[in-house]
Formats: sequence, structure tokens, C-alpha cells
Amino acid sequence: MKNFDINSFINKKVSDMPPSGIRKFFDIVSTMEGAISLGVGEPDFATPWHIRDAGIYSLEKAQTHYTSNSGLMELRKEICNYYKKFELSYSPSEVLVTVGGSEGVDLAMRTVLEPGDEVLVHEPSFVCYKPCAVMAGGVPVTIETTSENGFKLTAEQLEAKITPKTKMLVLSYPNNPTGAIMTREELEPIAEVVKKHNILVLSDEIYAEMTYSGRHVSIASLPDMKDRCIVINGFSKAFAMTGWRLGFTLANEAITRAMTKVHQYGIMSAPTTSQYAAIEALKNGEKSIRAMVEEYDDRRKLIVDAFNSMGLTCFDPQGAFYIFPSIQSTGLSSNDFCEQLLMEQKVAVVPGTAMGSCGEGFIRVSYAYSIKQINDAVERIQKFLNSRK
Repeated sequence: MKNFDINSFINKKVSDMPPSGIRKFFDIVSTMEGAISLGVGEPDFATPWHIRDAGIYSLEKAQTHYTSNSGLMELRKEICNYYKKFELSYSPSEVLVTVGGSEGVDLAMRTVLEPGDEVLVHEPSFVCYKPCAVMAGGVPVTIETTSENGFKLTAEQLEAKITPKTKMLVLSYPNNPTGAIMTREELEPIAEVVKKHNILVLSDEIYAEMTYSGRHVSIASLPDMKDRCIVINGFSKAFAMTGWRLGFTLANEAITRAMTKVHQYGIMSAPTTSQYAAIEALKNGEKSIRAMVEEYDDRRKLIVDAFNSMGLTCFDPQGAFYIFPSIQSTGLSSNDFCEQLLMEQKVAVVPGTAMGSCGEGFIRVSYAYSIKQINDAVERIQKFLNSRK
């Protein structure tokens, strides 16, 4: 009888996949008394009451059954109305309601990619794009952005990475972790390269509401780009609904139908209670969004000034709720900085390398936390830096 090796049953793609560099520190903090976390991108606001109340009311009315695979028709109509603010016109048949934006990313890649197709991912960026591409049989290709150009993808960088195998570009602005945004003028040359080479764009716009110097511009709104884009968005960030696990995709009807087939076999439908709450969010949530964004803006200014004053130079973020300061002056690697800060001062931040190798020398710090928590963390970080002088 052969020895039983449980590891031999695990898909090699999965066994070779590194765990999330974000969650590593979050898991340590959860067991550490007195620790302060600035590591997780989760709003500290409670979901606004009128949204919670809509979810509760749906339960009281026993609206607890499956919805259609695509999501409630009323919700899909509201999503279409909502995206008009970004100068885009979609029909409900082009909308798919998903279990968070992350499911949308996974669906898009599994639906579009064939084995060996290349997926261009600009970094630093959110951690899920490359693993999702690999699991879908794709080959992720990194495009490194730098603080010198504001962490923005350029048409020249994009052009240089395109090969006959390129099928998809992941575009993630406002950006996690840098807070960079892209203006219409900056997106236009990117769109021209996309059209020239006939590739598809996966545009992750989960932070679309969180811009501090003008309204978000979707690349899908540019001329002849709508059908070339799969737009990903959701309710977690703008409406403080992380635990409700609800997102959506916007795409050409043919792609949406194909993604729905994958969704129906793997998920069936998104949570019904969350969908009813999301209808209320879209109908009456604008005031809540504006209040939260104003608060984030105050925190943004405070934390950027604090890190610059400590000598940890910080690119000025114009979107999302993160800063990406350089820690190169300390002589520590990103991982060592984060580990030592956590052990010595009980403050958790994320090493920049969790968001791509070009993040070495940086850390990601979330300001989706209270002013008091930010001030307390800054005081501890200053002590950590002073101890190394």
C-alpha cells in the first residue's frame, strides 16, 4: 500500500500560490492585545441605518428565497441608473450581481481567459488579480509603476508589454494601495493602445466614489471603449457594506451572459437580503457617501502630513483610502519594517511587497480608521523610528 500523502491531492496552482500578505499581519493583530491596525481596507463606519433597515425589512417580509442568477431586476436597474453619474449607459441585461467585487474579478477572468493568455497587471495593486489569472489558466504579466510618475500606468509602458498572447489589461484606479487616480486625459492614450491591439480591459472601480480632486473617470466611458471593458464595482467601500458581500459587473451582454453561466454553477445568486439593502443604498445613499468621503479626506490630509513630518515621504493620494509611504530611509526592508513595528509598538501596516515586488521600500497604510486611532498609531510609529536613530 502506498503512503497516503494529502498534499498530493492539492492542485499545484493552489499549493504554489502564496497566501495574502495583507491577511498575514491582520491575523497576528487579532491575537495581540492593545494592537492598533492600519492594515485592512475596511471602512470603520457602520453601514448607514437606512440601508440596514431595508435589509431587516426584507427579512421581516420573508424575502429569503433565491433571486434570479443575475440578481434582482430592481437592483440591476438601479445599478444602471447609478452608473449614469460616470457617463455610462447600461441595460439590466448587461449587469450581473456578484458576491463582492472579488467574485466579479474571478468570473471575468474565468470567462474570458484561455490557457496561456496573458493578463497585464500594473503594480503595485490589489492582491487578487494575479492569482485569479493563474487559476483561470492565464499568465499574469507585471507592469511596474513608480512614485516618480505618480504610480500611473502610461501608454508607453502598456505598449512595451503587449505580445500576441495578450488578452486582458487589468486597470485598477483609484488604486489600492497607492491612492493614485487616472484622469480622462491620462486614460485616453491607454484606450488607444487597447483599441490598437484589440485587448479587453478589466476595470476595477471599487473605489470610484473615493476621489478627492474631481469625479472618477471610467475608461469604459471613453469613445469605443464600453464593449471592450468589464467594469467591476460593489457596495463594500462606498456604502460601508463589506460584510454584506455584494458587488456587480457591467459588460457587453454577450460577456455578461457567459459570466452568468459561471456564476450560476458556482454561486447560484448573491445574498437576497444584501440585494434589497443595496437597492436602498443606491436610491438614497448619496448623502451618506458624501459624509464618509469628507471624513476620509480629513483623515487623508492628517496622515499624509504626519508621515511626511516623520521623514517617511508619502506620495499624495487622490483616491481610495490608503497611503503608500516610502520607508527606504530606515534601511529596513518592507517586511522587516512591518514585522518589527508590530512586535515593538503593536502597530500593523502592510509591506508594500504584498502588492507586488515593486512595492519594496514602501508600506501600505489605511486611513479607514478613526482620527484617534490614526493619531495613536502615528505616535507609536514615531517612537519606533526614534529608537533607530
